[in-house]
Amino acid sequence: MRRTNLLALALVAACSGAQRAPSSVSPAPNALTRLRFNQLAMRLDLPLFWARDTNQNGSPDPDEVRALRFYDTPGAWVRDGHFTPAWNDALAQITAASTAPESTDPRLRLVHAEIDHAAPTLVETDLADLPPAHRAFARHMLTVATLIDGLYAQQAGMNALAERARSLDPASRALFRRNWGPQCRGARTERDAQCTAIPGAPPQPVEVYPAALQSSEGFCRTLEARADASTLLSPFTVVRGDGSALRAVPYTEAYAAPMRAVATELRAAADAMTDPAETALVTYLRAAATAFETNDWTPADEAWSRMNTRNSRWYVRVAPDETYWEPCSQKAGFHLTFARINAASLAWQERLTPVQNDMERALAALVPGEYTARTVSFHMPDFIDIVVNAGDDRDAFGATIGQSLPNWGPVANEGRGRTVAMSNLYTDADSNARRRAQVSSLFTATSLDAFTDDDTPGLVSTILHEATHNLGPAHEHRVNGRTADEAFGGSMASMLEELKAQSGALYFSGWLRQRGVIDETLARHVYSDAIAWSLGHISSGMYTPGGQRKAYSQLAAIQVGVLLDEGALTWDPEASAADGHRGAFTLHLDRFEAACTRLMTRVMHLKSTHDRAGAEALAAQYVDGPRVPHAIITERFRAQPQATFVYAVTHAEE
Repeated sequence: MRRTNLLALALVAACSGAQRAPSSVSPAPNALTRLRFNQLAMRLDLPLFWARDTNQNGSPDPDEVRALRFYDTPGAWVRDGHFTPAWNDALAQITAASTAPESTDPRLRLVHAEIDHAAPTLVETDLADLPPAHRAFARHMLTVATLIDGLYAQQAGMNALAERARSLDPASRALFRRNWGPQCRGARTERDAQCTAIPGAPPQPVEVYPAALQSSEGFCRTLEARADASTLLSPFTVVRGDGSALRAVPYTEAYAAPMRAVATELRAAADAMTDPAETALVTYLRAAATAFETNDWTPADEAWSRMNTRNSRWYVRVAPDETYWEPCSQKAGFHLTFARINAASLAWQERLTPVQNDMERALAALVPGEYTARTVSFHMPDFIDIVVNAGDDRDAFGATIGQSLPNWGPVANEGRGRTVAMSNLYTDADSNARRRAQVSSLFTATSLDAFTDDDTPGLVSTILHEATHNLGPAHEHRVNGRTADEAFGGSMASMLEELKAQSGALYFSGWLRQRGVIDETLARHVYSDAIAWSLGHISSGMYTPGGQRKAYSQLAAIQVGVLLDEGALTWDPEASAADGHRGAFTLHLDRFEAACTRLMTRVMHLKSTHDRAGAEALAAQYVDGPRVPHAIITERFRAQPQATFVYAVTHAEE
């Protein structure tokens, strides 16, 4: 589940004007807020972030700034507790940019507009408390992150435009790097053809299909209709050839050199980890290295599935996995999730693991005769604190907050995969403030009372979402010999799977309340949090500029629409929102449990029977129809800047 639109108000830190020695403090120019300071640093493509104003003096101090990763140059802003000459240069650039007149170039104005509607949000990890072997391992994994970025950039077609990007102005370079290509990705700007990092808005066909093929409208459907579709669209291959003479080429052939480089660095990371308590981690690293040389991911999945919160301090997933990134939603994108284990997940695992087969039987009971319950045994979600995301994991805006992997193979088919909830994302004060402002603009004051800034409801929702991916009709479910991808097409199949998972988050909240696993207050907070989540995704639009379904946005619209029809939600265009806006939602929380059961029943029917006509009708009603007030939701959520995550790792050096 990707929470890509939880946006928030920034803390305002006005300049105090206090005079201090330039070696220890630099005044923020022109009374800039921290948010504006960080936006301008991004405009200038500087790997610089003002993390907090700890002493409330309105100026960045050496202990308040961070050097960011994933930039072309390192940021050496502080040395021995004092600012460096590089900092002075950066501050001069930010000062100049803060007062410079807007560009007369229409393209550059749009680039600035996209960057200026972002809220850079820091994910920071301090490795100082770790033993030497763990720090050495982490350094190698940060190198792996750089290599995975290169692989994914090649898959995404970014490399083909890289030479043109080098000569761009700083803001355009920053956009190109962050967005994995020249196209604008912001909610306000993604549909404006003039908003591009590279003049002329060159197309960026993905590299996993022939460029000429992608110039044909509906090329995904053309591939899906071929007799050899299952081979051509297999996840760990690229399509090569032209015309009708197409063939599938393994990743290890198409990306031989960069994949070997990843394998080498993974083995170096394994060698560096000499802690005898990390045997499971080392075993996985070596298995993953081999997979990057063979394109056989099953042994690595097996080793990975045996890692858990009790046998490693770390969470590492390095592989090609998710398919949302490409227009056909078929090819697995390379990514790295590198995180530290948060032991708080153990309590939830102890609560939920004993009832997972009861959860499976509960879903089957909703659609008797259409789906038969399986015996399931899957790993309940671990909580992880992200260190860095790389490749397909690092989006231009927002970030994945929950994931169940792998998607294919014996480990997935037998329910032995791992599920995680990212517990250190969207939990900072700035993000909470932005999100509350958005919700206040759409909930009535009474409904806002059920909304909390505590992160527990969101974590529970994520846990149940990811658990539901392992329940009911999943990727291996066949009807008349056909998989969901074959029956619905990749884009619709992806959306329906996410609809199943998020509907499960709603349904199982009530189910767990009935069994005393969670109390009524938490269940209601989960419902309120889930509606806020849905409104955020609705605000990002239903389709990409290329016409591809946005899975989370569409499932969100369907859920809100169904709950409106069920009476669990009402929209009154004359009601007052908590912040005074005219037009607001009221949450009738006493009706949610029954309404969410009926929603889950509809989704189970669609998934169990591969009812394509029913799925398309559902999307037409709520995604494309007028039932959900899309425009008002979009206007109010987009009033706040979009979160774009940036990463800092301190004390990773020797």
